[in-house]
Formats: sequence, C-alpha cells, structure tokens
Amino acid sequence: MNIKITGTGSYIPETIEKNEAFYEHEFLNSDGSVINSPNEVIVRKFEAITGINERRYAKPNLNTSDIAFFAAEKAIENAKINKEDLDYIIVAHNYGDVKHNTEQSDTVPSIASRVKHLLKIENSKCVGYDILFGCPGWIEAVIQANAFIKSGIAKKCLVIGAETLSRIIDKHDRDSMIYSDGAGAVVIEKTNEVGGIIAHETATFTLNESHFIYFGETNKQDIDERRRYIKMYGRKIYEFALNNVPLAMKSCLQKSGIDIKDVKKILIHQANEKMDEAIVKRFYKLYNSEVPEGIMPMTIGKLGNSSVATIPTLYDMILKGDMQNQKINKGDVVIFASVGAGMNINAIVYKH
Repeated sequence: MNIKITGTGSYIPETIEKNEAFYEHEFLNSDGSVINSPNEVIVRKFEAITGINERRYAKPNLNTSDIAFFAAEKAIENAKINKEDLDYIIVAHNYGDVKHNTEQSDTVPSIASRVKHLLKIENSKCVGYDILFGCPGWIEAVIQANAFIKSGIAKKCLVIGAETLSRIIDKHDRDSMIYSDGAGAVVIEKTNEVGGIIAHETATFTLNESHFIYFGETNKQDIDERRRYIKMYGRKIYEFALNNVPLAMKSCLQKSGIDIKDVKKILIHQANEKMDEAIVKRFYKLYNSEVPEGIMPMTIGKLGNSSVATIPTLYDMILKGDMQNQKINKGDVVIFASVGAGMNINAIVYKH
C-alpha cells in the first residue's frame, strides 16, 4: 500500500495588486516614526529582497472558505473520485473567514465544515476540521492525512490550504507588501501505484521563537484602533529559517533513504525569494553539492506569499503545465518544505 496525491486544484484570485500600488501608502516604522526614504525606494528595495513584483487579492465578496471550496472542487474533479467517498476534509489556514472591511475573524463553524457544505457532501462520516500551524499548515495536514490512511482510519482525504491575508495587513507596515490570497487543494488516497509519501519531518520551536510572527497594533500610533494585524520580526525569521530548515530537510531525506542526487524538485514555501534561495543553497552545502539548475520553482514574483496556499498552488501549477520550463515526471522525487508561525518547520519527501 502506498499513499499518494491523486488530484490537485488551486484558486488564484483575479485581482492583481502591483508594487506600484504601494507608492501612495504611508509607511511607518513599528514605533510610529517616519521612514526617511521615498516610497519608490522602499518598494524597490522590497522587490530586490523578496522577488515580489505583484500579488493576488480575493474579491470583496469572497472569503477564505469560498476560495478553499474552489480549489477543492478542482482537486476532486482532477482525482476523478466521488466526493461522498471522502473520509476527511482538513483545511489549513490561520485567520478564518475575515470578511472584507471587517475587524473580526469568523471561525465557527470551521472552514472545513463550510467547505463540506459548499461541496454539498451528504455523507456525515466525512469529517471536517481545521488546522492552525502557521505557513507549514498544509504540509502538516498532509502528514496527518497520511497517518489516518496508514492507520486504516481513512482511505481518501481532501487537504486544503487557503488564506486571505490581504484582510489582515497593516497598510502602514512595509511587510504588508509580502502577503497575498490564494488556495490550493489535493486529494490523498491509498493506492497500489509506486511512490507516494516516503518520509516526513516536523518540529516546533517555542523557547525563544514562538512570537516571531504575531498579531499586533498598526504602525500608525496616533489613531485609536482596536484592530490587530499580522506582524513579524523579519530578520529573526530569516536567521531562524536558514539555521533550521536545511537541517529538517536533510533529516527527512535521510529517513527516506533517497540520495540527494535523485531529488528532482524542491517545492518550498514561497515566503521570500532570497531566503528560499539561501535555504536551498545551505541544504545542498550539507551534502557538499551545488544547487542544481531549476530545482526550486518560484511563484512568489507574481503571486506573493499566500501562506498555507503557496506549496499546493505551486504543485498544481507545475502538474497542470502552467509554469514555464518546469515539469514533474512520473517517479520524480520531490521535497516539500515550509517554515512559519509557531515557529514551525516541516518537510515531506514524496515520489510522484
């Protein structure tokens, strides 16, 4: 018995927010002080570091549960399964349904229950639940689905990563330019085919790292506002990721018994282009190897950082032929890896 991804789907929002849209923002330091640089310079530096030229935002009438449903429908259709045969629907997200221009997040009922409702699944034994695990949430949900199937508890699972981060960004914070919206989904099931999930690795660091990403006040401190926004200590996250993600990837690869030379693709959470490049470079350095050309496909330039949605969206785009000069062939070994709030790190070695 092997456990494989048999169907993929994604939803990329239609609204494109280019970097030029931030020229009119009033960016401030975290203490509320003025940044002594023109916005054009701030944006140019941001683009050079992150690789982001534009990002996608969901339309005002759509919520996280809606775009999760769109991706789920595509994955079910792609897998050619009966939706009533699903045993689990696991949705990774972090902020629930945040309606446009509202302050409060809505997480009851769960996003998974909402997706199941939208899919019109009648089977009450199809269990839906959410997972909050930072940006690595989708990978962790895949690991959980794998455990359910391996133990005999389930045969088919739908795993979704969806987020509308545009609803929780502080327009006075330069970091707001990183975030975007999107959704990706996969169907995972027991199969007699060769390959599938070979090994996985997860770690949570909380002694000093738990609040590297958090909810905080707007940088514009001369206004009376109760609302909180996503905040982060970017430099600390960068250093943490470089020191820990390559080691987690190596540990996962060692568990799999697969040689580094046989890895064809690394699909890493699209958080920051320079950071991702440094992580993969350091990973190969652990094997005294150079980074193979084309090993790490990137979508961040056009899609930004959509948290839990970045990896399943990237995977779906490659399989559907939507990424130029990128292909995953039958039997190719792929590493999925992510880092994010918690601070959490995880990885999967997967044979397509």
